[in-house]
Amino acid sequence: MDQEENTLSIDGTRDPEAWAVQVHADPALIDAQAWDALVDASPAPTPFMRHAYLCALHASASAVAGTGWAPQFLVIERDGALVAACPLYLKSHSYGEYVFDWAWAQAYEEAGLRYYPKLLSAVPFTPVPGSRLLARDPAARSVLLRAMESFARQHGMSSAHVLFLDEADRSAAEAAGWMLRSTVQFHWTNRAPAGYADFADFLASLQRDKRKKIQQERRYVREAGVEFETRIGTQIRTADWDFFYRCYRNTYREHRSTPYLTRDFFARMAETLPQHWLLFTARREGEPIAASLIALDPERGHAYGRYWGALVSVSCLHFEACYYQPLQWCIENGYRRFEGGAQGEHKMARGLMPVRTHSAHWLSDARFADAVARYLAREGAGIEAYVDELDERNPFKR
Repeated sequence: MDQEENTLSIDGTRDPEAWAVQVHADPALIDAQAWDALVDASPAPTPFMRHAYLCALHASASAVAGTGWAPQFLVIERDGALVAACPLYLKSHSYGEYVFDWAWAQAYEEAGLRYYPKLLSAVPFTPVPGSRLLARDPAARSVLLRAMESFARQHGMSSAHVLFLDEADRSAAEAAGWMLRSTVQFHWTNRAPAGYADFADFLASLQRDKRKKIQQERRYVREAGVEFETRIGTQIRTADWDFFYRCYRNTYREHRSTPYLTRDFFARMAETLPQHWLLFTARREGEPIAASLIALDPERGHAYGRYWGALVSVSCLHFEACYYQPLQWCIENGYRRFEGGAQGEHKMARGLMPVRTHSAHWLSDARFADAVARYLAREGAGIEAYVDELDERNPFKR
């Protein structure tokens, strides 16, 4: 597992010799053009699955063995062509995943078994739903899952997991006998078929109390003398990135934690994927005091709330920087969706509605698999009831 590259035999597949499976400990060893072609052909592509993004996580020492994310990327060729691939990591903990399995790990430990390292297919620190099992066809997608099972078995691992997968991945996992799990996020969707004319038009669609609350929160920020500067893509200067990272790091420090991402990661984003970033900088009396970084998918009109931080405390500044400024920008630029990240019922009052997200799980121990399956059935019923309750609190006019 510590080699730069090795081959993997797959259990339980028809004609296994037809599939050439390799495992790479460094995503830079994989052909970028071939990888991105799979991303572009997937049902739900996102910028976070692009080769440059995943390589930057590794090369910047953000997602490496030393941080608990040891890359073991799977690539599958048939007749000399890349037909399937997925980001894969050996995880020595469950941080940075946003699908919580700490209780499973504790149960393993109490039974005298080892849960870590586990095998994980996900984008590190990025709870954005989308295609994870990049495949040219359903057969290749199924082989990816079998390859993950074989890898886990051959190395004595407790489990394999695929997080924030799309519908095609979910269907493939279910057909392969993996256990499915649902969680809830909150996403804003522009009005269809014609989008909101402006932010005031969006506010007009909300119930009166929600509309007044947002207006009040925005007024607090204005009256505090805060103004916003917006930069996109190559407009974001090195000094802007430096200030943003200072804010980002300060937020973690205030929570007595350490940032997942290094400054070098964002330098690589500025160099390789600048078109996918939008930065809001809050200023008071000309001095920068906070920053909010948004990821963009210009082709599909999707925006993703990602990182934020502040150096001073201003009432409601977080809401303005992380929701109202991005939503206003999305409306003005005709974007279809804004994803607010993991969790947070408070987002509903700001027009972000509950959306189910999905993960798939395979456990090697049949006894634990049976116990987890029963747990997921109960949890799934609770999620359904929770979403029904949230729907009753819809903030929009009836």
